[in-house]
Amino acid sequence: MAVQGKTSFGTSDSRGFGRVDTWVFDLDNTLYPSDAMVWPQVDERITLYVMQLYGLDGISARALQKHFYHRYGTTLKALMVEDGIDPHHFLDFAHDIDHSTIRLDVALGAAIERLPGRKLILTNGSRRHAENVAAKLGILDHFEDVFDIAAAGFVPKPERSTYERFLGLHTVDPMRSALFEDIARNLVVPHDLGMATVLVVPPVPDPFRERFEQEAVQEPHIDHITSDLAGFLEACVLPEALGQ
Repeated sequence: MAVQGKTSFGTSDSRGFGRVDTWVFDLDNTLYPSDAMVWPQVDERITLYVMQLYGLDGISARALQKHFYHRYGTTLKALMVEDGIDPHHFLDFAHDIDHSTIRLDVALGAAIERLPGRKLILTNGSRRHAENVAAKLGILDHFEDVFDIAAAGFVPKPERSTYERFLGLHTVDPMRSALFEDIARNLVVPHDLGMATVLVVPPVPDPFRERFEQEAVQEPHIDHITSDLAGFLEACVLPEALGQ
């Protein structure tokens, strides 16, 4: 069930934020809106990488890229398994994008700054990419650290080992943490581990992303759904987190 056009959704038995002391955010398509045009650029760079690696035309490379994505979860994982590529070179290539389309998000920065406790980024991308994007948004200084795909041993979300590695490295109690993420399947394991989960969806469908990636599915592993992250933090999270 989609909630495009609605600010937020939650149920009476949804996990709340009163006990949360660690706030974890995915990066891509979660901390920035679709009109920032970050992901389309990354996606195009990945297609170009596949074209050059296999000597394919654009259409064939795109088809192979999507096949890899659906089979392995990320194109990077597929290329590491299939061809043993250097993941660092791939990430540098894929994230070599124009950041001028990213606007300063004052409202989001103010809301994240007021969250009580620790703030961390958990991403399938690279640390450099996360830091570049977060800096342009004006929110980088609010985060303690970035747990990227290299820190995960290049095992991407939604693998359980990735979340367990993240929680262990940063000494995070999942029962006292919340995760904000844009893909529903990436919230299954975190919820099972005890985290409060928030699915962030675009206010209108994003034509540059696959449909399943932006579905606002109302499932037991999703405690809250929002199409306005800054507004949701301000109106729903902060009052409870601060005991107001």
